[in-house]
Amino acid sequence: MNVPQLLGMMMLGLLIGVAPACSQSDAPQPGAAGAAPAEYRDGEQKFTANCSRCHGPGAVGTSQGPPLVHKIYEPNHHGDAAFQNAAANGVRSHHWQFGNMPKIEGVTPDDVDQIVKYVRWLQKQAGIF
Repeated sequence: MNVPQLLGMMMLGLLIGVAPACSQSDAPQPGAAGAAPAEYRDGEQKFTANCSRCHGPGAVGTSQGPPLVHKIYEPNHHGDAAFQNAAANGVRSHHWQFGNMPKIEGVTPDDVDQIVKYVRWLQKQAGIF
C-alpha cells in the first residue's frame, strides 16, 4: 500500500470513529462502544479485548493492523474460516504492510465465532456486503 492510500485509509478510519459523536441520530452507530445489537455484544466485547488493539475500535484499523471493515475481508474473499485460522495460527502478511499477525492466545473457536459475527455486522453496517 502506498503512502496516499495509507493516508486515505487513516482519514477514513478517523471519520468513521468521529461520525458517531457527530451524529444527530439516536440510533446505535457501528464502531461506537456498546452500539452493537444485543445479539452481537458478546462478540463486540471479545473483539475489544482481543482484537481492537491492532484492528481498532469498531474494526476500522490502526497503525498496528488493518481495518476488518474493508472489502478485502468480505465473506467471499475471507470467509469465516480465515478468521478462525488467523486466531489459531497467525497470518503471514499478504494484503497489508503491517507485518505478520501472531496467533491469539487464549481465544477459543467459539470466541472467534462470536467475534466474526460482530465483524460481519460491522461490515454490513458499512455496506461492504
